[in-house]
Amino acid sequence: MADDVDLGVVGVTEGNGHPYSFSAIVNGYDDDGMAASGWGVIHDYLREKHPSEFGFEGVSVTHAWTQEPAETERLRAAARIPNAVEDLEGMRGEVDAVLLLRDDHERHVEMALPFLEDDVPVFLDKPLALDIDDVATLRPYLESGLLMSCSGLRYARELDEPRATLGSYGDLRLVRTAVLNDWATYGVHVLDATFGVLDARPVSVRAVGGEDDRATVTVTTDDGTLLGVDVLGDVPLTLDVALYGSERTSRHELRDNFRAFRRTLWHFLETVRTDEPSLHPRETLDVIRTLIAGRRALETGERVDIDDVAV
Repeated sequence: MADDVDLGVVGVTEGNGHPYSFSAIVNGYDDDGMAASGWGVIHDYLREKHPSEFGFEGVSVTHAWTQEPAETERLRAAARIPNAVEDLEGMRGEVDAVLLLRDDHERHVEMALPFLEDDVPVFLDKPLALDIDDVATLRPYLESGLLMSCSGLRYARELDEPRATLGSYGDLRLVRTAVLNDWATYGVHVLDATFGVLDARPVSVRAVGGEDDRATVTVTTDDGTLLGVDVLGDVPLTLDVALYGSERTSRHELRDNFRAFRRTLWHFLETVRTDEPSLHPRETLDVIRTLIAGRRALETGERVDIDDVAV
């Protein structure tokens, strides 16, 4: 792969502004265009950043597609993207890699596979997939380094300190997390955040509550640490992680989306440039298997072993 990288961005899904935020982090943004985008929360945190914090040398978002031409034009105006394409087919052969920033996981295989089959690297917005057959289809591309998928919160700045000093907690007994909205779409945020810190793998899942958007999901891990995920439904922004050890505790509110997304893009670009996975495929698959196991536990009320989720 040449040092210069032309990216295509694909969007959008309701409530997901990642096409705007990721594209702006790469290209910079137009103030009037971003103000007109309807994504005020993104515009607000972009305006707080210094110009030096935008961009990657030799990298540009050059092409955009969404399912609505008017939305595509808003995206282009906001993030200074020079080219629109009429359909996804029109992006093939035009870009070096693709940011597929839609969280409707049911369509991920359909939309990503043509690029992957062309050996074009793809970043897939979270979650990768929740259907076992879809995960099996995408797994070879994860393992080959053509595909990356995670929540940006895997790289959350607010968790740098526990990542660097995990041993200082002594016997880590519990990680407690809380997340807004639902398990299937938003549980991935705190799973990626937590497993980005822990030196542990999931073993089994239990759930109390029985509803995708109002439940507590408990994950046991192979080192004995319990992970509790409180799914809260429609509440104000909540993406919180607390660690409880025999020697110390700490609590962290994950709010710095800009740096989380920028770090995610950096890792994806490393994957593009080296042809090697920057995020080990096992890490992604552990999170996805936990999400699937959690759905089963919510449906059945029974413990689900991760080994029973074959992908």
